[in-house]
Parts: sequence; structure tokens; C-alpha cells
Amino acid sequence: MISLSRSSASRTSEFSPPKMSADSMEIDDSLYSRQRYVLGDSAMQQMAQSSVFLSGMGGLGVEIAKNIVLAGVKVLTLHDTKQCETWDLGSNFFLRQDDVLTQRNRALAVHPRVAELNPYVHVDTSSSSLDLSTDLSFLKRYQCVILTETRLSLQKKINDFCHFHQPPIRFIGCDAYGICVRVFCDFGDQFEVSDPTGEEAKEMFIQNITQGNPGPGVVTCMDSRTHGLQTGQSVLFREVNGMDSLNGTARQVTVLSPYSFTIGDTSCLQPYAHGGFFLLVKTPRTYSFAPLQIHAAMLALDAFQEQHNRLPNIGELVRCLSRTAQGSLPPLAAAVGGIASQEVLKALTGKFAPLQQWFYLDAIEVVKPLQSLSAEEFSPRGDRYDGLRVCIGETMCLELHKLRVFMVGCGAIGCEMLKNFALLGVGLAKSSGEVCVTDPDLIEKSNLNRQFLFRSQHIQKPKSTTAAVATLEINPEMQVDAHLNKVCPATEGVYNDLFYSRLHLVVTALDNVEARRYVDSRSVSNQKALLDSGTMGTKGHTEIIVPNLTESYNSHRDPPEEEIPFCTLKSFPAVIEHTIQWARDKFESAFAHKPTIYNMFWQTHSSAEAVLQRMQQRETLEGAFQVVKLLSRRPSQWEHCIILARLKFDKYFKRKALQLLHSFPLDTRLKDGSLFWQSPKRPPSPIEFDLKDSLQLEGTIDTLLTPDCVCVCVCVCVCVCTTERLRMSPRMFEKDDDLNGHMDFVAAASSLRARMYSIEVADRLKTKRIAGKIIPAIATATAAVAGLVRQLLTVLQVNYGIYPTIVLTVFQVNYGIEPTIVLTVFQVNYGIEPTIVLTVFQVNYGIEPTIVLTVFQVNYGVEPTMVVHGVKMLYVPVMPGHNKRLKLTMQKLIKPSVDRRYVDLTVSFAPESDGDEDLPGPPVRYYFSPDGDAHSA
Repeated sequence: MISLSRSSASRTSEFSPPKMSADSMEIDDSLYSRQRYVLGDSAMQQMAQSSVFLSGMGGLGVEIAKNIVLAGVKVLTLHDTKQCETWDLGSNFFLRQDDVLTQRNRALAVHPRVAELNPYVHVDTSSSSLDLSTDLSFLKRYQCVILTETRLSLQKKINDFCHFHQPPIRFIGCDAYGICVRVFCDFGDQFEVSDPTGEEAKEMFIQNITQGNPGPGVVTCMDSRTHGLQTGQSVLFREVNGMDSLNGTARQVTVLSPYSFTIGDTSCLQPYAHGGFFLLVKTPRTYSFAPLQIHAAMLALDAFQEQHNRLPNIGELVRCLSRTAQGSLPPLAAAVGGIASQEVLKALTGKFAPLQQWFYLDAIEVVKPLQSLSAEEFSPRGDRYDGLRVCIGETMCLELHKLRVFMVGCGAIGCEMLKNFALLGVGLAKSSGEVCVTDPDLIEKSNLNRQFLFRSQHIQKPKSTTAAVATLEINPEMQVDAHLNKVCPATEGVYNDLFYSRLHLVVTALDNVEARRYVDSRSVSNQKALLDSGTMGTKGHTEIIVPNLTESYNSHRDPPEEEIPFCTLKSFPAVIEHTIQWARDKFESAFAHKPTIYNMFWQTHSSAEAVLQRMQQRETLEGAFQVVKLLSRRPSQWEHCIILARLKFDKYFKRKALQLLHSFPLDTRLKDGSLFWQSPKRPPSPIEFDLKDSLQLEGTIDTLLTPDCVCVCVCVCVCVCTTERLRMSPRMFEKDDDLNGHMDFVAAASSLRARMYSIEVADRLKTKRIAGKIIPAIATATAAVAGLVRQLLTVLQVNYGIYPTIVLTVFQVNYGIEPTIVLTVFQVNYGIEPTIVLTVFQVNYGIEPTIVLTVFQVNYGVEPTMVVHGVKMLYVPVMPGHNKRLKLTMQKLIKPSVDRRYVDLTVSFAPESDGDEDLPGPPVRYYFSPDGDAHSA
């Protein structure tokens, strides 16, 4: 029987917290808001009622523990029988040197640090023996069992117990052998998944539905939008006119094209008239699992361990696997820890399709170049890096110690990256290495759900400095320099070329594309490798950018985010996203934009009397009309606020609808005879004010009127009266503060407008996500993605011949003798046909240039169409007078400062086909002198 122990770090006095129904639980949105958008409330509540048993507190085990505690299970039991060793410090980020010196049990050592990650999770420990003779009945109290560092025979026994228990206990087995890791899942004979994909069902408007004669009807999407469906899925129809009987029914689809599909026989239905939309129907799916099955290579390792009671020594079994089996590669453990943790959440919630049933991951590319090295290279030295040394050798370890890394951003991925750097020994002070991290943001409560280096006592403290302190606790040998700066053009004086020249590597841990593009451009122009990664919900990406080897981040662009047309927002909303954006815009206009204009006006003009005098003289004062309007409506007492709110209600939700219906009556037809009011246009219905309507009351009094003498819908701004002027306090939209009324306003206004246009109202959670542009996030995906950024090791191995594919990413021009406009055109034959290949090209004047640049004539099959410096167009052939600029020097065109050594230019090229967009060229660095020194005035 396994015994459980508790310490003062546990969050409850009893082992099992009081039971409650899942439906009665409240979710702490201030902590879990980003995760709620990934899992949904039902899955969150199921998880919060679940107990998990986790055995093995090595590097892999502690990764899993971290992730599932952050996710918010009810109970987690940490089990381990081993004592802390120096070796463990290189893989377990929650162990400290004191734990090794006192030879503490690993579960007991990590317990307080795991428990403090989430106050809603009860964490206890066990150090009892767990072997083939153990009575497994204690496992009945758990919904999921996870085993790490467990022999195969015991895994089989526990798996069988879990599989045949009723109801089945979800079983997950995880193993990490140096550069190879595996995950095995068994969730029972019949495991139902309510939502295999987790993708949000979107409304798709219908262009047409054909009537079979007889035969299947073909549904075509409006505006050639892709439906994203798969054959066999079902869709639900709504608001279809003509084929009214389709409404409310689900039909199975057969995909014909990205824009059309069939729905079975429609010959007996009335002809389609117009309008309607469809939604994907979420269909539960049942998965069947078999007990443990073993891959041959891993089976050999297990058999060796069973026979010899140890892992194989270097040189035994398959060369790479056997040589590294005793070691540990922290990023790999982090990646599989994130993946295994996500399987735990799937097992507990029935959300997302589970693994079937094995998952293998390796880092074979890291060790292949090292096979010729002597065994001494991988021998232990008795320090925290022994596990890593077994995998990559002493030379690579020393290179990691010397690395100088610049990490931009210190959020969820940033915390994971710092943890991985600490375990890898990146940037040690004794080796003149350093990790420089910068982030201007302060810690918020919602960060604590994913950014595991932070605790509640750190809220409103800087992310970068707090994370630096936490990182040094993991590895005191590191040199961490924390900054509070944004990396942008305004800080190029800090992060200048000299700064970049000292770096070996740049890492982005950012949450927006524009910041990534800027950091990429700086890394490319300074010829520094860049590691980028990001997540969105359970999805993620990693990208390695190496000078002279790969394309850059800026070389490819995602499709631009679709903007809602102004007329749609103003008069013709069709989906809930439109009404939410309208409400958000109203908030910005009334509570931020107008007060800002008002304040700026009074910063320019000294007094109301002076303004009045100038206006009487018929002077035009910018902003005066808006200021006078605000002043004329300024409430002097509370009753006036209510009157203004009431008038605003009628304006937005009654008079606007009446005006629109007056201009376009319901029977209005277009020139082609079709109805004006047909999908996606919805006719509005005026709303009468009703105090008995809780939604109207919420939107006009409770949330919009505060005791601060605030003018509703004109400005939720405190008006301070002085003898000279009125001051207003703009309110910037803050979605995460439930007490400020911001989300109350947006939710109420959006819901009222949705009701006016017969659009299904969104709940507050969905409204907050859309209005606040919240990116769904979960710790499991963050850990997995950060772990997959192990290309750090590959970057160090370019001398071993491991080259990521395909293209080069910087174009440099040193052209110092009477420079003119540089027309950068080149042709590279790398077997890549589509467009111009981005390439690093460096012309040191007169030193074997491999590709010729010409200033006036281009003979390489492509034509430059534009040369730009910042926002200034230096040369555009079609622009009047620009051909004369070819005779000017670059100094005369740009007028650089005396100390300016170079400028970065943007060059575009003619497309391959007429009608296509111009092709973007690589960055061009133009030096003002051959040696790159600052030019003389």
C-alpha cells in the first residue's frame, strides 16, 4: 500500500477537499482566462474534480507536474523513492543544491515549489515503495495515473490494473532515454471525446443550394470563402429562406471543393430563395485503447534494464540510443513533458483527440555529428551537467557555457526558455557567457497560469527582473542581465550594432507579429542566428533562422487579418463579432478618444475665456467643436447622467434602426430584382427601453453610471472642475479588471445590438475574448513548443555539417566610391523556381564578388521597381523626376548624420507575371565608405 504525506505547503488541511458538483464550481477567470478559451468551462470543471498520481520526479516527471498543476487539477500526488543527486540538478529545475547535500527524497524536495504554482490544487507526496508486490488498490482514488522512470514490467502491471478497473483509470507511461523519449496512452476500451478538434464552429453564409432532380443538393459558400469541412462531418442549417425545412437540421456533407459540398437529396425540398448559414456540428467520437505494446528498439532497452538492473553503458545496443540512454536533454524532456501533460488533460476532460497510442520523439540530429568523438568526451565530471554531457559531449557543453544570448520577451515561452537555458548551462559567468533578457511588461495575475517563474507576490513587478532572479535560483552559475526596454526603433541606441556584435544568438519570445518582424530584421542585418517560437491554444510553431543558411521570418507572411468593413460595423452587422467590435469602438470613442482630444485642446489653449474670444472672432480652432459639444452635455448632477444614458440608449438601439428601415424598407429591391435585406444583411428591429429588461438595465445604469459624476456614453471619465478649465481622465480599455465596468459596457452594448439585429448573443467569456483580442493559451503547449526550440544545439553545430535548409537571408552592399542608388538585382540558381531567392550577398569592393550588382543596368532577368529608406522613396522609376536621382550620391539623398556608418534599404522587384504584386527583396545594407567607417561631412 502506498502511504501519502503532506507538508505545510499543501493547500488544504485534509487530503481530499470537500466534494462538490462540477456545475457548482466557479472558475477564477482572473487566473484561468487564457486557458478557458482553450478547454472551455465544462472541461475546466471536470479537471478541477480530478485526482492524478504521478510517479518519478526526474526531469520529465517534474515537467509534467508543473504543467498539470498550472492547468488546475484537484489533487496531484507526487511519488518518488529516489534521493536527490548532483546529476538531477541538470534536469530538475525545482531541485536545489541543499536538496542534494541533505540527500532529500526527490518528491519531498520538489513538493513545496510545485504546490505554490497553483493555490487551487492540492499537492501531496509519497515515498513508499512501488513495485510488482505493491497492492495497487490505492490507485482507485485517482482518475489518471502517470508513470515515469518505471520499468516495463511494473508499467504493464499498473496499466492492466487501470485498464480493467471500472470505470477505467486513464494510464500514461512516459520514458526519457537521453535523446529519445516516448509516451504511451491507454484510456480504456471505450473513451468518448466530446470535441476531437477543439476548433470553434464558425458561421458560414450560403450563396446557393441547388435542388437535386433527383440527387444531392450542392451548397456553395458566399464570397468564395473556404468552408474547412471534411467529408463525413455534419453541418447545421439556420435562417435559410425557401428551403425552410433545412433550418434546424443537421446534414452530413461530401466535400466537392474548398467552397462547396453536397448534403444529400434535396429534390423534395422547396427551391432555395436566399440567405442562411451553416455551422459545423461537433460530433463526439469514441476511441478504443489496447494495453501496452512495445516498439522493438525501446524494448531492447527495457530488457537490458530488467536483466542488468541498470541502463546500458556507452557503446552498448544501438549506438546513438545506447550511448545517451543514461543522459538527459532538458529541452527534449520539456517537449515531451508538455505533450504528455496535454494527454493528461485529454484523459480527464474528453476534450481533443488523444494519442493512438504511442508517441516517439528524438533529437538524433544533435548527436550524429558527435559519433567520432572519444568516450572521454562524454564521461561524467561529477557536476550538474553530467546528464547533458552524456548526450552532447564536453566540447558542446563548454560552447553552451560561453554563449551570449539576447532574448526578447519574458512571458510564457520566455519563462520556459530561461528554464531550459539554466538546465543547459547557457551563458555562465565563469565562461564569459550571458543571457540578456528584456521585457517592459509587469506581471499580471492571468500570467501565473502559464508563466511558471512568477508567483502571486510578484504581481505588478517587472517580468524580466523577476524571471532573472528565478532563473538564477535554478542555476546560480548563470549570468543574467535583465532589461525593461522594448526592442524597437526607439531603442536602437541601446540595442545597436555594437550590442549585436557581441551576441551569438537572438531568441524571440514575443506575442505579436510586428515585433517579431523588427527583431528578425535586426538579426538579419547583423548576421545573428534567431530562434523564434509561438503558440495559439494547443497549436504552436518553432523556426530557426541562420545567416547564410535559411530564409528569414520576414521572408514569408501570413495572410493579413481580415478587417470588418466600416459599413458593416455601422449599419449591417451579420455575426456577433461585428456587434462586439462595434461596442468596443463605441467604448474607445466615448471613453478614450474624445477625452484625449478634449485634454489636448486645453493643453494648447490657456483658458476658456481666450478660446471664446477667438471663436467670437470667427477663428477656426481644431477640436473646438468636439470640446464645445462635450461641455454642453457635461452633467452637473447625477440625474443628468441618467438622462444622458437614456438618450444614448434610444439613439443607438431605437432611432438608428428606425432611420435605417426608413431609408431601406423591408421590401426594398436592388436593380437586379433581388431583395436588399437578404443574407448576410439583417434588418434591424428597434428596441424599446424597458427597466424590467436586465440587459438594458445593465447596459445603461448599473455598469455605465458610477458614483464619480460620470457622463454615461459621453465619457466614463472623472470631470474635475477648476476655475480655468475642465480636465477629463481617459479610460484605456482594460479587459481583465472586472471591477472597472469596461467589459460590462462592451458586453451589454454588444448584446443589445445583437438583439436588435436578431444575432445570437455571445456570453461574457466569448465577448471578452473577441473584444480584448485574447490569444488562447495553455501551459502544456507552451512547454512543448519551448522544448522543441532545441535548435540552439544545432546552431552550435554548423561546423559539423548540419545545415538547415534552404536560403540565405541578408543582402549587404559595401559600395563606397561615389555611391548612387543601388539597384539590387541578382539571380541565384538553387533549384528553387518560384520567385527571387533571398540571399546573403556581401560585396567588398574589388574582392571577388560572386554576384554582380549594377547601378544602372541589370542583366539578370529581374527589374527593380522601388528603393526605399524607411518611409522615404529614394528611387521609383515610374515617379516623375526620379531618373535624375541616379546622378546623386547617397549622402545627398539620405542626408545621414555624421556618425552614421550605413543605412538599410528595402528593394522591390518586378513580378514574374503581369498583374502580380512586386516581389520583396532582401534587406540591403549600404555602407557610406568601403571600410564601413562613418563618413566625413
